[in-house]
Amino acid sequence: GSVSFMSWYYIFVKWIGTRQCRQQTEDFEREFWSGGDLNRLYQNAVEQRHDTGAMERMFEAGFREFTKLRGQTNLEAKDVVDGARRAMRATYQRELDALESHLAFLASVGSVSPYIGLFGTVWGIMHAFRALGNVGQASLSSVAPGIAEALVATAIGLFAAIPAVLAYNRFSHDIDRLATRFESFMEEFSN
Repeated sequence: GSVSFMSWYYIFVKWIGTRQCRQQTEDFEREFWSGGDLNRLYQNAVEQRHDTGAMERMFEAGFREFTKLRGQTNLEAKDVVDGARRAMRATYQRELDALESHLAFLASVGSVSPYIGLFGTVWGIMHAFRALGNVGQASLSSVAPGIAEALVATAIGLFAAIPAVLAYNRFSHDIDRLATRFESFMEEFSN
């Protein structure tokens, strides 16, 4: 029951989080490729740090490193670009870790819950047979409570597992697509 509640909670949180990230990514890409001033874009990213999306934070990290290294006279252009790329890569990894948080929990619920339900089923059937052994004559009323308990345990296990598996697959797909967009942005920005 509580595992099912936790999994629904994380499904809801992840759904909002990935949707918001996708929207912020689209907004920033539109603004970035509209040909505006990169310095102004960087200033906006710094000033509105709490409202920015993952891609904008990657841009901010890369641009900050780029301007810092560009001021050093002893560095070649390649070193400046490599430094900016490294800064973006570190932010990319942090953002991806945040997006993937709690996915492992959903995967575990999806794989373990059916077995917990199965264990409950076996336990309920054992109780039913024990009750049957205690009464001299077999009747439906003596077996029904144990069988009902077993079926409820199975249903609870599946109710937790099925949404968790579906959500895990969906969010994994969404996050993979976002990761591809982030990587493309890093390459294009570096170029």
